[in-house]
Amino acid sequence: MISKNARYICSMTKLLNCASEMNRLGKQATPFIFVIDFLAKNILVKQVNQISNDIILYNINGVSNYIPEDISFNKSVFFNAIPLDPLRYRKAFEKVMKHLQRGDSYLLNLTMPVALDTNLSLLEIFKNSKAQYKLWMKDRFTVFSPEPFIRIREGRIYTYPMKGTIDASLPEAEKQLLSNQKELAEHYTIVDLLRNDLSLVADHVRVDRFRYVEELLTTKGHLLQSSSTISGKLPSGFSSHIGDIITRLLPAGSVTGAPKKKTVEIILEVEKYDRGFYTGVFGFFDGVNLDSGVMIRFIEQTADGLVFKAGGGITVNSKPEDEYNELMQKVYLPF
Repeated sequence: MISKNARYICSMTKLLNCASEMNRLGKQATPFIFVIDFLAKNILVKQVNQISNDIILYNINGVSNYIPEDISFNKSVFFNAIPLDPLRYRKAFEKVMKHLQRGDSYLLNLTMPVALDTNLSLLEIFKNSKAQYKLWMKDRFTVFSPEPFIRIREGRIYTYPMKGTIDASLPEAEKQLLSNQKELAEHYTIVDLLRNDLSLVADHVRVDRFRYVEELLTTKGHLLQSSSTISGKLPSGFSSHIGDIITRLLPAGSVTGAPKKKTVEIILEVEKYDRGFYTGVFGFFDGVNLDSGVMIRFIEQTADGLVFKAGGGITVNSKPEDEYNELMQKVYLPF
């Protein structure tokens, strides 16, 4: 079912080769898209004029290769999450907590696959979703992410870590979110990590705006999410090194943790499943500027049906019941 698409996706699997290709296209000011999985094992780099829209559709902040349209369903739609086994989650959580208590990690993004019961297809979900960063790969997955990876505008690079979610219908929800000490510690950690990440590729890195609240509309109602803005100045001629910039920042810090290298090792030990393209990154370079998203809010086609992959950040102050509930809360459609 996926052999043709797999060949298309895996046209390049060596990170250095892909970085070199992006550098070449950047130097020529040639527009391209890129899609990189969590472990940077499967990578797609394609010039925009070479993309087949019967295999890949994207909409990156309004830049797309299709004409968006409102789809009317000629059927009664249902979309239900099959609750994740709480015992499976708790076992993974407890392993994470041991590493946190030992100081191996200070923040770890723990994720799990959640089975779905729905009569919607990946394409129907993609076309109806409202999100800044949308991607569909035939017979593989769709993603409707609210989270940027990096943006480049007029020689500055920006990133926008999102950490902290709450049901907007709760009393004084925004106040609850901003006063939550666990969420605050988690946000400080990820801001510090991503500030250090940007320092690898840019100068004069600064936090432009710290911990502001945004609202997300979902099939489960409204959610509030806290974010920050970090930026730095890129060297002149950065377009010729655009691939090096992207790959040096992988994997995205907001969906791994700190310190990044050790935390990824722990993730691979405790999660016991393949994230694949989930929590990878994808984006569009227009020849001058770049915009990209982190692949969260992700639905994948499997032999057993559709699976929604979701998770959240764990710190030493986390409680398993709260984190489990937050994970399940993130299984939604942005319709």
